[in-house]
Amino acid sequence: MTVARLPALTSFRLIDILKVIAAQCIVLHHFSAYGPLSEAASSALPEVFEWLYDNARIAVQVFLVVAGYLAARSFALTRRPASSVFSAVWQRYQRLALPFVAALLLTVVCAAIARPYLSAEVVPAAPTLPQLLAHASLLHSVLDVESLSAGVWYVAIDFQLYATLALVLWLGGGKRWLSLALVALLCAASLTWFNADADWDIWSVYFFGAYGLGALAWWAGLRARHGWYAVALYATALSVGLASLAINFRERIALAISVSALLASFGTWQLRLPRWLDAAVSLLSRTSYALFLVHYGVLLLANAAWAEIGSDDGDAALLFMAASWLVALGTSHLFHTQVEQRIALWRSAPGSGVAPQSAK
Repeated sequence: MTVARLPALTSFRLIDILKVIAAQCIVLHHFSAYGPLSEAASSALPEVFEWLYDNARIAVQVFLVVAGYLAARSFALTRRPASSVFSAVWQRYQRLALPFVAALLLTVVCAAIARPYLSAEVVPAAPTLPQLLAHASLLHSVLDVESLSAGVWYVAIDFQLYATLALVLWLGGGKRWLSLALVALLCAASLTWFNADADWDIWSVYFFGAYGLGALAWWAGLRARHGWYAVALYATALSVGLASLAINFRERIALAISVSALLASFGTWQLRLPRWLDAAVSLLSRTSYALFLVHYGVLLLANAAWAEIGSDDGDAALLFMAASWLVALGTSHLFHTQVEQRIALWRSAPGSGVAPQSAK
């Protein structure tokens, strides 16, 4: 009788686990922060909801580090013409913005349905054309345009960070040590200066500390094998981050440092997951971006339904919220398969000029 081997917990499955946990934290943070449903449910578990409201949002740091790690993996540290850099940035924009716009339109419809039942503090106003264009161009934060959904600032920052990393590597001129040194320098500047000043929080430099630590973790990790200088530069950036925490402690940076160190050192781990858990993690990871995009629309409809019910029963509100959370997970799966994947297929079709990209 042979014993089936369990799937190995590789560094990329670890990334899937981190994405799943972070995505659920962010969704639950928003569920705990908006509308009469959260007010009623919080009365049943006040300490849990207080933690979700105050702390769960820093899980976005996990996405920043992971995004930097995967972006570094996608870039070859060789000399590239400016046109190649622009093409990579344009592809990233399409990958982020096209599903984002589709989800935004869905959220606008949900907001229109929920508006008669909820206060203006919860439901965004009906969008104007300039507002929609600002979101579609991922300039809504820079232009100080009112957001049409919760957390959409992250999509714009993700694009900015990718473009910033592409530019920095291009400035390295194909010299690996110089490219990595420039990334480490900007990472250190972000950790010690930009991230300490909230006035920078609409620009990539504010978040590049976490993103850069993720990128450097890839180059310094056992998989990449870029040499001693990659390890030295990562260790330097990590030390600068720890020193900056000693001067100005920020939980978000502490989390970013921890996640990057975990990714950089993961090659020595041998943990294996049960097959059912491995399959669940894979599914939830694939749909994490879709969940981020569509959950606020579900949240608005759930709050509208709860407002119509008119109950203040905390236990019933918890059950209603749990059901709404499951609906959000189901909706994200539908959005991923029927919208996100169809957009990806269209972009990778012959004649589109876009190379297929990994779901990572």
